[in-house]
Amino acid sequence: MAEITVTDRAVQQISKILDTEADGSMLRVSVRGGGCSGFQYHFAIDEAQIADDMVIERGGVKLLIDSVSQDFLDGCEIDWVDDLIGASFQIKNPNATASCGCGTSFSV
Repeated sequence: MAEITVTDRAVQQISKILDTEADGSMLRVSVRGGGCSGFQYHFAIDEAQIADDMVIERGGVKLLIDSVSQDFLDGCEIDWVDDLIGASFQIKNPNATASCGCGTSFSV
């Protein structure tokens, strides 16, 4: 099973986002083909869990990660960063051999 860490800052931001969504909503984190480096991270609100989803529960929020994305995200840390260039979720991925300047796409 993949090991994925979610920081306290990310949990707080996910909670704020889900507070504006329907009851039972969860944040889905996935990896898709595309972006300037080959793969890109995708974040979406989902109300349904799939049987093979990894579920991470922390601080009253749930994150869902599909089985294909789990391999790409193994060992990752999901964080929320708010700095001068903007606020966003950032994924520190030890599996990435290269990433784009904005940090939303990567290659393995």
